[in-house]
Amino acid sequence: MARGMNHVYLIGALARDPELRYTPSGTAVFEATVAGEDHVIGNDGRERKLPWYHRVSILGKPAEWQAERNLKGGDAVMVEGSLEYSQWEAPEGGKRSMVRVKALRMEQLGTQPELVQDAGGGVRMGSGMNEVVLIGNVTRDPELRYTPAGDAVLGIGLAVNETWNDRQGQRQEKTHWIDVTLWRDLAESMKDLRKGDAVLVQGRLVNEAWTDREGNKRNSTKVEATRVEALSRGTGAGQAGYAASPAAPRQTTSSGARPQAAQPRATTGNRSGGLDIDQGLDDFPPEEEDLPF
Repeated sequence: MARGMNHVYLIGALARDPELRYTPSGTAVFEATVAGEDHVIGNDGRERKLPWYHRVSILGKPAEWQAERNLKGGDAVMVEGSLEYSQWEAPEGGKRSMVRVKALRMEQLGTQPELVQDAGGGVRMGSGMNEVVLIGNVTRDPELRYTPAGDAVLGIGLAVNETWNDRQGQRQEKTHWIDVTLWRDLAESMKDLRKGDAVLVQGRLVNEAWTDREGNKRNSTKVEATRVEALSRGTGAGQAGYAASPAAPRQTTSSGARPQAAQPRATTGNRSGGLDIDQGLDDFPPEEEDLPF
């Protein structure tokens, strides 16, 4: 497996007042929702403002230190962190998983930018920064598909390796499983990637929501790629792809089934106006002590 890289950078406004809570064992958890807008050029050449809302967490003593700063909803912040994969047993049975942002650093900006009032009672920054950089290995052979409108789309599963030494000095290792979506020219240029190929991915973080076959609302966090570089040679590797960040095509689903890859799920990034600050952010794991942060 390639040596992993996992960086997230957000500049946005706190959509509401952050919260400090404690796990049953006494671990402090500072949670905040950072919100902004990506301004991207769509396939039709028009600029679109794509709102985003991302929950970030800080654990332990740093969480308490952060809470002492008394940040409030509407404050503009910069977040440096990484994507964290967690999996747990759902109360109704089966395994559930999620990807969220583990903040390593949160700083308040010295200036107050323009804020946009949200339909759900919160706010978001009228611009902002939403960037993800990953290095990992492709987990399966991707399949190039096309939407009914003719847009190419390629979904990649990425395994991002993380290693560290624990308090006892023992080397620990964890793999973060991240879904990545490539669009149009970028998708077609990387269609020959194969399982095991090491790639660098640059893009933006998006939340997606859909309804499963049982009628339950589900959501996920993934990366919409704007640049992909193949780092190792092999079947289909050794290429590089780049594309300006496009607005994904707007898709709606009338049935309760989850759309297929050729008909991507509607993302919060493609919604505006009536977007609620909690859309796609309410599907979190139970209060477990062993969540691997």
